[in-house]
Order: sequence, then structure tokens, then C-alpha cells
Amino acid sequence: MTEPRDGAPRREPPKPGRGPMPVVHLELHTADGAGARAFYSELLGWRSHELRHDAGAYVSLELGSVGGGVVECGTERALWLPYAEVADIVAATRHARRLGAEMLLEPREGPGGWRSVVRAPGCGEIALWEPKRGR
Repeated sequence: MTEPRDGAPRREPPKPGRGPMPVVHLELHTADGAGARAFYSELLGWRSHELRHDAGAYVSLELGSVGGGVVECGTERALWLPYAEVADIVAATRHARRLGAEMLLEPREGPGGWRSVVRAPGCGEIALWEPKRGR
């Protein structure tokens, strides 16, 4: 670490290829998809679009610089699930497990890529995402 002029510690910049994994998608899990769509449209101007594919329907949200979506499910409490892009879904999921994470969803393929969902004590839930790029 280096010390800036104000004396607060500052982290060194990440090494090439080992930098922070970006959040690329935010997904709302809710029991009231229609209500959530209406609320965020009115409050923040987020537009939604229903997408149909072989696995069913999905509602995408235009959030700005990050992709988004709404999943209507039987959750008692609505929650936002961030998706962090990783280079290798299997390796990243194994690493999460070694760090003590519980697997909520083992790696699985979807129309746009592979995802897993993990939860670690005191850390909340996060989806790991590897987009399809000619894998």
C-alpha cells in the first residue's frame, strides 16, 4: 500500500488481468413483478421489456450503464442480486466455495452465458456470470 498525502492507506492498482470483477447486471427477485416494474418506471424512469425464450419469459430493465432484470418468484422479501462477470465460471465458483461460500445455484448454462449464485456468512448473495464468447 502507498500513503496519500492525507495519511489514509491506499491500495495499489490491480495487476493486469487480476483487477476487480465488474458488476454487469442487477436482478430484482420479487413476488410482485408488475408492481416492481411500475414502481421503478415511475420513480426512476427505468423501462422494462419482456423477453421470451425456450426457458420461459424474463423481464429486462434499462438501468443505464448496467443491465438489469426482474424475476417474479415466491420470495417473501424482494432482493437485488448483483451479477459479477468472471472469466471462468467453474474456477470462480470453486474459489468462492474455498472461501466458505454456500452454493445456492451450481454453475448452469442459460441463453447468454453461465451463472452460479453463492452466499457467504455476512456477505449476502452474489451471482457469478461468464458470458458466452465462443467458449
